[in-house]
Amino acid sequence: QVQPVESGGGLVQAGGSLRLSCAASGRLSSNYVTAWFRQAPGKEREFVATISRVGAATYHADSVKGRFTISRDNANALVFLQMNSLKAEDTAVYYCAWRIGNSITKNRSDYDYWGQGTQVTVSS
Repeated sequence: QVQPVESGGGLVQAGGSLRLSCAASGRLSSNYVTAWFRQAPGKEREFVATISRVGAATYHADSVKGRFTISRDNANALVFLQMNSLKAEDTAVYYCAWRIGNSITKNRSDYDYWGQGTQVTVSS
């Protein structure tokens, strides 16, 4: 079964940058609406950003707007999350999710496939 696979997490100092990638395991799949969510210890999983199938539309959570940017490379079936000016409160496990439907959405329940997550730790 094809599913998202995240990479690029790690430990970084506050103010630093990381770029997360989301790829497809197994055979290349159709380009899905894709989102990033994150979950900090003891907290609910929250929406971070989403991008449409061809990348024409994006939406970012207010907490990351101006610091994070979602983008995609459809030729290689990759979606990225560029994270700049990282803060300690960005520390979480970051998940990539795919949606079969056509519209972008920030609702967790609208996404059909989930990756295993990648840990991002920001030291202050």
